Amino acid sequence: MKNNSRRLFSLLLLTIVAFSVYSLVQKGQEYIGKDYFDSETFQSKLYEFTNNIGPLLLNPIDADEAKKAITVTDNEIEEHRTRYGSLSEQVENINSQYEDRIAAAIDSKSTKVKAALIKERDAKIDDITKNFEDDEYIKAKIIDSKKRAIDDYVANVSSEKRNLLNNYRFFAFKFTDVDTQKTTTFGDVDSPAAYIIKYGKGRELLKSNSINSNYSNYDGNTWYDNSDSVSTRLEPSDIDQALIDKAYQYEGLITIPKNALQYAEFATDYKAFKANQIWYSIIWGLGLVSLVLLLATWKSNKKAILENINAAHWIRKWSIDVRIISLLVTVWALFIGLMLVEDRIEYSFYSISVYQLLRFGFAFVILYLIIWIFLAQLVSVLEDLNSEEKLMKAYQNSLARKTFEKLQDLFLNRSIGFQSVILFGIIFLGGLGLAGALMAWQLFLIYIPLFLFILIPATLLFLTRMSYLNRIMKETEQMAAGRLSNEIKIQGKSALASHAKNLNDLRDGVRNSISEQAKSERLKTELITNVSHDLRTPLTSIITYTDLLKKPNITEEERNSYIAILDKKSQRLKTLIEDLFEVSKMASGNIELHKQRVDLNQLLQQALAEHAEDITKSALDFRVNTPDGPLFAYVDGQKWWRVLDNLIVNTLKYALEGTRVYVTLRHHNGEAEFVIKNVTKYEIGENVEELYERFKRADASRHTDGSGLGLAIAQSIVDLHGARMKIEVDGDLFKVTVNVVSVY
Repeated sequence: MKNNSRRLFSLLLLTIVAFSVYSLVQKGQEYIGKDYFDSETFQSKLYEFTNNIGPLLLNPIDADEAKKAITVTDNEIEEHRTRYGSLSEQVENINSQYEDRIAAAIDSKSTKVKAALIKERDAKIDDITKNFEDDEYIKAKIIDSKKRAIDDYVANVSSEKRNLLNNYRFFAFKFTDVDTQKTTTFGDVDSPAAYIIKYGKGRELLKSNSINSNYSNYDGNTWYDNSDSVSTRLEPSDIDQALIDKAYQYEGLITIPKNALQYAEFATDYKAFKANQIWYSIIWGLGLVSLVLLLATWKSNKKAILENINAAHWIRKWSIDVRIISLLVTVWALFIGLMLVEDRIEYSFYSISVYQLLRFGFAFVILYLIIWIFLAQLVSVLEDLNSEEKLMKAYQNSLARKTFEKLQDLFLNRSIGFQSVILFGIIFLGGLGLAGALMAWQLFLIYIPLFLFILIPATLLFLTRMSYLNRIMKETEQMAAGRLSNEIKIQGKSALASHAKNLNDLRDGVRNSISEQAKSERLKTELITNVSHDLRTPLTSIITYTDLLKKPNITEEERNSYIAILDKKSQRLKTLIEDLFEVSKMASGNIELHKQRVDLNQLLQQALAEHAEDITKSALDFRVNTPDGPLFAYVDGQKWWRVLDNLIVNTLKYALEGTRVYVTLRHHNGEAEFVIKNVTKYEIGENVEELYERFKRADASRHTDGSGLGLAIAQSIVDLHGARMKIEVDGDLFKVTVNVVSVY
């Protein structure tokens, strides 16, 4: 109970401090050390009064004197004369103005109207002609226009003077012209003043012109001289053409007598300002006391306050970004609450009522609750972000991160992503348009074609795509169940159609994988059989002849014969094991290449020279075609030599005796191309791919000594170099092509 009281009291102090600080920032500059007469509202009134007091009250224009001072310059005469063009242009213009009117009078047989129009036209033409003939004639017209402008201005000044004295009757003033020493007094300047401002005697003088700057004798219409043919028009900015503007300086004072405040239109504002100044001072003092109390009791009340704030455990269930947004919203609400409290008190202090107190109390309670929620959110956010580990955890669980990841997934396929956004936009705008059409029937006329040609097609497209998606999902379930016979129908070129094609490809891939798996199982069985056979044959011979060597009654010749056979079979077994080990290493990728710039032409010559004796003994005719110069490539020389060696050995073993073998090395399309062709002695069959398999031999009966690993090793070495190896069989013609990028 004691902790609850401390908690509530501390939050109350905090609320008072918050409001006092806010009001100090907002109103301190307006009320501290200031008076109402310093306010912008009053100063604007004072400026308007001092701006008009000169030409309206202190130094008004004397119409007779102004008329006597009128002058006309040659430029004014010329401007007035040619304002509407040359003489011929003005006469033509007058004739065109009356031509249709006179013709209409003739048609209507109105003789009097016709005569009046002709007379009026001729008078204007005569007036214009005189303008070009006589300067004095046009000068008199200008003087007359200026006199009428002066009369209009004086009448306006008289009206403005009455308005000024009526609207600002609370002002009193006394001014003396610095040059003439003429003094003008208005109101009771000797009464006790609520406000006074002085000019002159060490202060700035009041400066004024003789022409009222607010004067406007132009209401948007053109006024003309007596002839009504040409105008002497004076714009508001051109009044100085008729009047000579003079500058005056005054010393004196302007006051607002205290007894005249009751007449002032700002009397209510004045009282409110004085009351507010007192009450805001009380509020700021109360805020200072609350701050001192809060700091003094913070040590003992801190735990109670934080426990209260931590009581809002429901806030912690939200993700960190939602809490931060909620915190920002609460900050906005806090400012609204502060403004609400201030609004409830300003301009109410001088007439306090029970109703106003209730309004203020309600607003203050709302502010109190907002501050409590704000502190609860702030503490929860700070506690969950006060370490790198918590910060990372908050980021991982943030709604923004999850939403962003989901939106990224939406655009994994850009077509679907953009279509989804466009469809959402159409539906949104469709709903917005429907709402607008229901509010204004005029919009319904616009909405109907949009509904028919955009919203309905978009909806049908969406439903069609959803139907197609359901079909794809159904077929996918069939595939997952192992039923691969049905192919998904591809409709159109949409992203869903592309997905259906990919699923069909996946189905074909699964079927091929099953076929390959069956083939792999068959080849595995053959591999085990072949390995067993190829290893058992020399091993059996080794065991047999080892047993024969154990007999004591064999001759020396027989012993040497058995030892020779043992040596041959041991080498055979060694070769098989080494080839098998090398293929295993290549298949696992556990082999390093030492590439360097190698002359492939020279490497081929070395490989052929290595087998020159075997080639000579064989009944084969080797036809070798190589370039005249070197042909370089970046390869591992030792490994590449093994490729050439294996292909040559493969040819020697399986080429038909008495036939030709074509060996070609050339530069072709930026590559070094090696080709070896021969006629096989055994029937190979159609499945060329199986020749790459380990222990697969063209001699299916396995009468030859090959390990069946030659082509597999060559293919692995070529693949490691990023090169290409291709086997082609056309009947009994066997052809191997190897391509590798050449360098210079």
